[in-house]
Amino acid sequence: MADKNAIFDKVKEIVVDQSDVKAEDIKMETNFKDELDLDSLDLFEIIDALEDEYDIEIDTDNDIATVQQLVDYVANQVED
Repeated sequence: MADKNAIFDKVKEIVVDQSDVKAEDIKMETNFKDELDLDSLDLFEIIDALEDEYDIEIDTDNDIATVQQLVDYVANQVED
């Protein structure tokens, strides 16, 4: 099983790099849109960076609203 803590750390690093969000504001339950005020383009850039990092495809049709959902999705893709 993929290490969700490592994936969470990578997601956090990418979000901080791609936006002006502070790392301490990002928790597993954090909602990208409601709490971090990120729009769909911000999320697309985050997903794109994760796809490159883990060499996976992330289906953007999935409703990924929180950091937890994104971490779980990436972990499941990395396992396969």
